[in-house]
Amino acid sequence: MEYRIIKSPSKGTLDILLRRRGSVANSAIENCDAVGLVQGRLIDMVYAADIAEKAAGVVVEDIKGHCPQNLIMIAIFGDTASVEAAINDIQLKLKKPKMGEGL
Repeated sequence: MEYRIIKSPSKGTLDILLRRRGSVANSAIENCDAVGLVQGRLIDMVYAADIAEKAAGVVVEDIKGHCPQNLIMIAIFGDTASVEAAINDIQLKLKKPKMGEGL
């Protein structure tokens, strides 16, 4: 899993991400002080999206792209503290053993 946090994203950066949303916009992206980008396998990204939405007041969107390794990217939109908290919680919970591993 790879991640990046963009604090105070430029309008152009937000425009790129909003154009590449994988689904019809169902949530308004307002007052976005930061964007967390997380890339990995589909199973991990679905799990990460759930963790992020439960951890903090953020909006999570899948981002369309063409990756030969079949990696998926999600964007976590919100205020800086909420995005950082969501990324930290994702990192913490994805380090735990997965179902069926070592149990």
